[in-house]
Amino acid sequence: MKKINLACIIDDDPIFVFGTKRLMELVGFCDDVVVYHNGQEAIDGFAKRINDGLAIPEIIMLDLNMPILDGWCFLDRLNNLELPKFITIYLVSSSIDPADMKRSENYSMITNYIVKPITTDKLMELLEAFQGG
Repeated sequence: MKKINLACIIDDDPIFVFGTKRLMELVGFCDDVVVYHNGQEAIDGFAKRINDGLAIPEIIMLDLNMPILDGWCFLDRLNNLELPKFITIYLVSSSIDPADMKRSENYSMITNYIVKPITTDKLMELLEAFQGG
């Protein structure tokens, strides 16, 4: 199974980030992962990657509740960037609020809403779906 070239985690929880990166390594999810700790850092990082001609992540795992710029605002501002290709975005949140799940349906760029924690089985499922399997 072919790995994803570049994945991105946008989350302010260091334990979630550490654990998810570790699981990604264990299942061979991607070749590389970039981490941003809030939505503003991610927007700035994406803009810099575009300006520098660097790869844009193929998959983003986006938390909703973060300081500075939350996941919803990130999604709104992402539309202002000229992204060179399609990005698969998964909302990964501890929120089980039906209002959050319903609101996510308003964003066509969101592929799925995943309630934390991420498991190896879930990562494998995402990888297979990404590859059209």
